[in-house]
Amino acid sequence: MRGLYCQLAQSNEDIKFVLQDKESFPSVHDHYVKIQVRVCAFSPVNTKLLSELKLQKDFLPIGREVAGVVIEVGPKVSFFKPKDEVVGILPMDCTESGLSNTLLIHEHSLVTKPENVSWADAAGTIRDGLRAYMALHTHSSVSAGTTVLVMDGANPFGTIVIQLAHHRGAKIISTVHNNEDKKYLEELRPTVARVINVSDSKVDLVDSCMEETGGLGVNIVVDCGVQLYSKDDESAVKRHLPHKHDILSLLAVAGHWVTTEENLQLDPPDSRLLFCKGASISFLNEEVWQLSNMQQGKYLHILKDVMEKLSIGTFRPQLDEPIPIYEATVAMEMVQKNQVRKKQVVRL
Repeated sequence: MRGLYCQLAQSNEDIKFVLQDKESFPSVHDHYVKIQVRVCAFSPVNTKLLSELKLQKDFLPIGREVAGVVIEVGPKVSFFKPKDEVVGILPMDCTESGLSNTLLIHEHSLVTKPENVSWADAAGTIRDGLRAYMALHTHSSVSAGTTVLVMDGANPFGTIVIQLAHHRGAKIISTVHNNEDKKYLEELRPTVARVINVSDSKVDLVDSCMEETGGLGVNIVVDCGVQLYSKDDESAVKRHLPHKHDILSLLAVAGHWVTTEENLQLDPPDSRLLFCKGASISFLNEEVWQLSNMQQGKYLHILKDVMEKLSIGTFRPQLDEPIPIYEATVAMEMVQKNQVRKKQVVRL
């Protein structure tokens, strides 16, 4: 069965994506359902996490956000029946690519797709929606009157975070890196309270946030990575990101910082600043839901809520036009290198 896979070099940094055929999977059994895939969405592969969990293979399957139609169910399946339209996220240890025509998936990895939601919207939103819920509800508590700073809010994840925070009645501040992204955010409805173009050398992130909040600071910060060192010591990829000290400085009393920076290091003065503010930090890693089934019900509830928000128009994802499978290799290479601004989806 044809699918997209990535081949790692010894350094784990040089990644090559290839389309190849693999043997078909076994027959449907127990709690598993067989689906015909309609659309698959791409997200970057965290090769370091896979290596630490000893889940690396010679060829890693690519494309874990899928939407499709159930064509067969196992004898113990209770949630779905043939012809149901479903969407879900494949587990990290899945051996099949999401670009396969048919997939065998455990029923607890899927939820029903609403009829009025397109295949592309469902697959393209499911993961970012899950991450947004974790950032604003699992790790922090967004509510009316809360001020939320979303770093790089014009990317697909940032857009969903902004829309969920708006839905909860929060005030939104967001950063961008160019005028095109600034225009996009300024045209969003409901409106973003303030859009800060950090590429402008005359603009200071901390001063702008303090001015917007009357000197009180921001209640919740959701980042897309941070600088750990001075700009001269950082890689070119990270030089546009905010410095960790700036984020700590703009946090309000009892504020909360949700970070995607897995290698975050805090020096004693940083910890002291957090202590004085009574603030806290959480790490955003959406894979924890599938690494442990302890809160499986809560996980499925979040996925269902993401689909409901999508069906009523609360979520309006940033998707590129669906591409054919023969363009998947190039698209995934761009996703892995963070060279695209919209979510990439493949139509099968």
